[in-house]
Formats: sequence, C-alpha cells, structure tokens
Amino acid sequence: MSEDSEKEDYSDRTISDDDESDEDTLIKFLDEDIHHCALLTADALGDPFFPRTTQILLEYQLGRWVPRLRKPRDLYGVSSSGPLSPTRWPYHCEVIDEKVKHIDWTPLFPEPVYVPTGLEIEPAYSNTSEDTVVYLAEDAYKEPCFVYSRVGGNRTPLKQPADNCDNTLMFEARFESGNLQKVVKVAEYEYQLTVRPDLFTNKHTQWYYFQVTNTRADTAYRFTIVNFTKPASLYNRGMRPLFYSEKEAQLHRVGWRRIGEQIKYYKSQQGRDGRQLFSLTWTFQFPHSQDTCYFAHCYPYTYSNLQDYLSAIHSDPVRSKFCKIRVLCPTLARNMVYVLTITTPWKNADGRRRKAVILTARVHPGETNSSWMMKGFLDYLLGDSRDAQLLRDTFVFKVVPMLNPDGVIVGNYRCSLSGRDLNRNYTSVLKESFPSVWYTRNMIHRLMEKREVILYCDLHGHSRKENIFMYGCDGSYRSKTKSLYLQQRIFPLMLSKNCPDKFSFPACKFNVQKSKEGTGRVVMWKMGIRNSFTMEATFCGSTLGNKRGTHFNTRDLESIGYHFCDSLLDYCDPDRSKYYQCLKELEEMEKHMSLEKTVDDSDTSVIEIAVDLESSSRGSDSSESNDCQTYLVQLTSQVTNKKKHLKTKKERNAAIASHQNATKEVCGEDNEKQILGETSSDMTARTTKKAPNCLLKTYLSYAAQLKKQSKRMHSFSKQKD
Repeated sequence: MSEDSEKEDYSDRTISDDDESDEDTLIKFLDEDIHHCALLTADALGDPFFPRTTQILLEYQLGRWVPRLRKPRDLYGVSSSGPLSPTRWPYHCEVIDEKVKHIDWTPLFPEPVYVPTGLEIEPAYSNTSEDTVVYLAEDAYKEPCFVYSRVGGNRTPLKQPADNCDNTLMFEARFESGNLQKVVKVAEYEYQLTVRPDLFTNKHTQWYYFQVTNTRADTAYRFTIVNFTKPASLYNRGMRPLFYSEKEAQLHRVGWRRIGEQIKYYKSQQGRDGRQLFSLTWTFQFPHSQDTCYFAHCYPYTYSNLQDYLSAIHSDPVRSKFCKIRVLCPTLARNMVYVLTITTPWKNADGRRRKAVILTARVHPGETNSSWMMKGFLDYLLGDSRDAQLLRDTFVFKVVPMLNPDGVIVGNYRCSLSGRDLNRNYTSVLKESFPSVWYTRNMIHRLMEKREVILYCDLHGHSRKENIFMYGCDGSYRSKTKSLYLQQRIFPLMLSKNCPDKFSFPACKFNVQKSKEGTGRVVMWKMGIRNSFTMEATFCGSTLGNKRGTHFNTRDLESIGYHFCDSLLDYCDPDRSKYYQCLKELEEMEKHMSLEKTVDDSDTSVIEIAVDLESSSRGSDSSESNDCQTYLVQLTSQVTNKKKHLKTKKERNAAIASHQNATKEVCGEDNEKQILGETSSDMTARTTKKAPNCLLKTYLSYAAQLKKQSKRMHSFSKQKD
C-alpha cells in the first residue's frame, strides 16, 4: 500500500488531534440539527439506489430525501450508559463464570524480603501412579495456534476439579489472568505445581496466579512449582510469593501481602525437551479454615481492571474533558487496545505547538507491575494538582495502557496469541499478526509529522534485578559531540534524584544490542525520538535508602508514575538549572571513568561492571568538554518564556539547587557526613539539593575501593610468584 493510500485508509488511523478539537462542536451541531428533520436509514427505504447500510441517514427536506452520514459511533466501543465490550477468549479455553475481584490495600509497614536460614530443603519429585492429580488444565493444547475467539471461551460444560471430602486442597485458575496447568498431591500437606507455558508456545513459564480452597488453618503446607526455566530469579534474593485471603479482606480489609517460609529457588530435573528446569518451593500456614485464597507472582492487574478504570474516566465529567479515550485497534481475539490522548483542550493556535510524550505498558502480559506504574502515572496526570494542570497545558500525552490484552486475559507471561513476543516485532509489516505494535508505531509516526515527540517510554517488569531503572539508546556513534551522548542520560538521572529510594541510575544501561533492534525503545529511537526508554520495575523490592531490604507494594509502584511526571517538569523547566546540574555531573562521571581508563584499563573494566554503567566512556573523550559548553549556549538561545510559570514544588527546589551551585559546586566531606546523619524526613526534604554530588561521591569512593583491592591482589600475586 502506498503512503498516500495508507493515509486515506480510515481503519489504519486513530483520531487525530485536529479531529478531536472539532469533535464536540460537530456533534453539538448535529444534535441540534437532527431534531428538525425526519430521519430514516437507507436500509429502511429499500431503495436499490442506496447501499444496505446503517451509516447513512435520510433527511426529508423540501419534498425529497437527502442522504447524509450518521454521527460517528463512539470509537471507545461503549456508550455512556452501557458496559464495556466483554472479554474474548480463544474458543477452546475453559473459563469459570465467577469474576475474581480483590480489594486495594497497602500494608501499614514495609514487607521485608526473606532472609535464608540455611535450613531450606530442595524437594525432588518423581511422578508415580500413587500421586493424586487434583487439578489438570488440558484445554490449552487443543489447538496448535490461535483459531478464533468467543466471549467466555469454551461453551461446553466445564470439567470440575476433583471434589474430595477430605483435607485435600482445591485449586482453580480458569479465570482472567489465571495460570496453573497441573497440581499433584505428593503428601498429605504437600503439593507439586506446574504452571502453563504461554499459549501456543512451549516456554515462558514465569507467571502464576491461582485460587486455593478447602483450607485448614494453622497447618504447614508446602507448595513447589517445578517447571520454571530461568536459572536466575529474584526468589534467590529474598522475594516472597504474594497471598490473598477473602476472609482477611472481609474481616480486616487486608489485601495482597507477602508470605512464605523456607523459600528456595533451585535447579531441578530436566524437561521432556532436554531443557534444564528450576523449582520454587515455600511453606505457608493459612490464616483461616474453609477460606478462598490466591497466590500470585506479582500484584494482578487484569484487562477488566483496565476497562473499569477507563469507564470511570469516561463517565467523569471533569476528567473526560481533557482525556479522550479511543480504540487504537482490535487484537487477534478482537479485544480492544485503547489509546488515551491527554491534554488541555486548546482555544488557539498555541496548542498545536505542544510537544508530545508517549507512554505504553503491558506489552508483556505477566509484567503486571508495569500496569501499576501506569495507573500511578494516569492518576497523577488526570488529577487536580497544579503540576498536573501544567503538564496538560504544556504537552500532548499519548498513552497505550495495555498493548497485549489477549495475553493478559489468558494468563501469558510474555507472548500474544500469535505465540510471539510483541516487543521484538515493532519492525514487522505483519499488521494482522501483531496489530497492537503495528498500530502503535503507525500512530507515533503520524504524530511525529505534526509535532515534536520529546520522550517515549515503555513500561516493563524485571525478573532478575532489584530497584527500578531504565534502558536507553546509545547515540555516541550518531554524534561527534559528547553533549549529545550524555543528553539521553539526563532524564533517568533526574528521576533517580526525585526517587532515590526506588530508582537506581547506576543500573541504567544505554546501548543497542542486535537482539533488541525490534523493541519499541530502539525502533522509536531510530524514528527520531531522542529520549526513548524502557523503564523496568523489579518484581521484588529496593536495595536503596529507606526502602532497602523491603518489597515494593502497589503504592510504591504507583508513586513511580508521580515521580515520572515530576521529572518531566524538571527536564522541560524553562529554568535550566537542574538540567545543567545533571549534565555537569554526568561530565564529572565521564571524566573520572576516562581517567581511570588511562591509569589502568583493567581496573576501569572492573569498576564499570561493578556499577553496571556499560562503558560510559566509549565514544567520547574528556578533552571535548568545550563541545558541551557550546551546546549549552545553543540550548539557552532556544529557551522561550511563553510557558505558564506556576510556583510548583519543583520550581522552588530548582531555585534552591541553583543557589547551592552558585555557592559551592561539590559538597565537601563534612557536608557529606552531615547528610548521612540526617533523619529520613530531612533527607527527603533535601534530596534535590544534595543527591547529585553525593551520588558522584559514592561512585568515586566505590571506584577507589575497587582500585585498591585490585592493586592488593596484584601485589599479592607478585609476592606469590
């Protein structure tokens, strides 16, 4: 299809910004005019001159019928009074009628990670005929690939799990986002579990979410999942499974919480295909007898949760004015992929010059923490704070909150119903196979023709690393100046300062591997979006600040959305003090790493690996600092003062930081000790003032320790020789 014909194809596009601005006026005009004439559909007349359609209305005017198009249907796919379209499943999937719902709850105190005692055991199972199979889901293997979908899935009577009157636990996972394939009772209170691979694949066994009933209180049960495929896991670093009790929710308003003792992740037997498998085991005592409980890998966030959230926005008379919800495209199973356009409606031409920010999430369905970060981002951006209003006045936000609803519905971990990873197919031309990423790329391409896109961020979850961090794209080979090379690191550095107990800048990486060239981050960067990121949130918790050694809960994940907005204000602040401060700090890091490389290249390699900065000195030279100064002058000349200037928290912090930089560029040793001795409340208040230089101090100190250790080892080696 040519470019011109593609632009005329209505099915390949979403509502443009210009269409949205005129939509309310047009609908108002039609509503007023429609009452002055009699209307019939073309199909009702039976006239062969008119096509059989319900989209043409016939008005009787001046003695004749005049055709015109019906008012456009709501592209959101839901009327103001009706429910959202129901979720659709592959036709062979068995689905129970019960709708699973959980309350929102945040623990009163941080939940610590598990500390191994050394007494954990590694159960080894050999399947025998004496073992009792208490749950088996075979429906996933009825088809080798996706065929078609139905509302509610399989229409045949469901096979009920074994119903024993003894103390055997009852399991269920045939609900939205549920994942459990088989359960074998190997002892009176011990169960061997197998999770289902992603549909139409034989791999990606990571996500689990299932129901347990017929419980007995104060009895130690052991659960062992035996078919994980990743050799490294956060369960080896203290991560605990999540648990939910319906009786606890009813009696005490307690929701999801971390549980488990004797937790161990270990190498087990080989699978049928010869691949090495790994097992996760834990013990637990249920708080109530005859309770309905749930276990999960991470806090569930289903497609129905998203639809309920969007329905609330759609019916809100305030938020719906600046948040337009549309359908980007249908999926393979004909579930809707939604796109949100968030901005203050403009009344003049100034609004057309607004820059764009793009956020997407849930391309990998098992990474539910990305949806909680997205929820926090939307809650803040759609709120009534002055900062949120300033963001809506300044930018046009395009948000795709769930890229892979099919995978979310069926309980996949990574793939869509095509059996492929969507985040490796942004370059694909197969629109029918990968519709959500194809339409997302197409939408962004059209958006870039109208306005500048200053930032793209795809939200993810990470199964092997703690904290929250970003992956960017290394632009060193695209530019000869170090300033442009460092520029893409500024936003992540700002985010680490605004969120020092959750976000780790040293864990961020800025490179483009060949295997990642089909990801959204790399494709958008090659399309011309300079700040193109993947933001990864751990499934576990933090190793930083006051959060060190504790799990993240939903409120922690939602707070990242707020800090993202906060950092966006910092990054685009007309007062460039924070921007220059971050750029200067990055230069100092670069100079130090270059110096270390000159003194001892092997030591530098150790340091780089230790702080996980991926060779930041590559492609630049510390002698090129003049290029950075020239670039700052150019930036200053481009700054305009036409933006609304509110006295927000960040602007006040910027003034404080600017004053500090004018008096002292690097915090001294005494100041550093003073900072370390502050209380947590004081630390929070002074984060913006002290964090930048202290991060550099910490890095330099850590590098020096590693260098000394390397020299001692070298000296010891010589003495031994």
